[in-house]
Amino acid sequence: MREHHRRTIEKLVAEFENDPRFPALIIGGSIVRGLDKEDSDVDIILVASEEEYARRHPNRDLWLLSHDFTDYPGGYVDGKILDLAFIRDVAAKGSEPARSAFQGAFLAYNHIPELPALMEQIPVFQEQERQEKMERFYSRVQLLNWFVGEAEKRDNLYLLRQSTTEMVLFGGRLILEYNRILFPNHKWLMYKLQQAPEKPVDMLELADKLLRNPTKESAEAFRNCINNFRDWGVDYMTALVTFVEDDEWAWRTRRPPLSDW
Repeated sequence: MREHHRRTIEKLVAEFENDPRFPALIIGGSIVRGLDKEDSDVDIILVASEEEYARRHPNRDLWLLSHDFTDYPGGYVDGKILDLAFIRDVAAKGSEPARSAFQGAFLAYNHIPELPALMEQIPVFQEQERQEKMERFYSRVQLLNWFVGEAEKRDNLYLLRQSTTEMVLFGGRLILEYNRILFPNHKWLMYKLQQAPEKPVDMLELADKLLRNPTKESAEAFRNCINNFRDWGVDYMTALVTFVEDDEWAWRTRRPPLSDW
């Protein structure tokens, strides 16, 4: 960790450690993953007491954005104010981006006995969800390929851009799931794909071509590289029904959008 980031954390600890409203401080983000730059911000989670969270929540006063703790150019502190119940929920049923946010995270200080054990449970790949996710991500890629062709035929630029971007997203998520790698967020998707040990050899190049030149031809090339990587065990009609379940009927299950799983 860079020295100026360390100084920022020390100032945060001095400010909040003895404040009963905030019994714990979690440090996360790029500085704990070795992805930081000189001017990277310091990402934090202030864990509020039950009473403090209840006081803040009605007004959505749940964010800390401040330059007061940093002494380097471009630096600032960016963080959420959450309660222990939220941390418990992430450990029990958090999405992959929610779990990934805790990878490498550490406690700058802590007065909550159960918190360290909860934090160990969070950034763990959920093996029991893997097969269903792969089937749904794969199905999404197959049907989005059709939508790209429709968008090109109808000269529908919005549908073309939306469909090709989603193809890369779900194709990428499929490969991350296959490799048992948590999906972090859109910002780091391509970085994580680069790290995935098992993937189609030309996937990244074809994804880039699809995003830069969204056509039926480039979409089919991207889809084919995924299809030829292995037998995913999903026929086209199953993929069609799965797509409809996730796209048109998701409101029936009240589950979050597939992209947030």
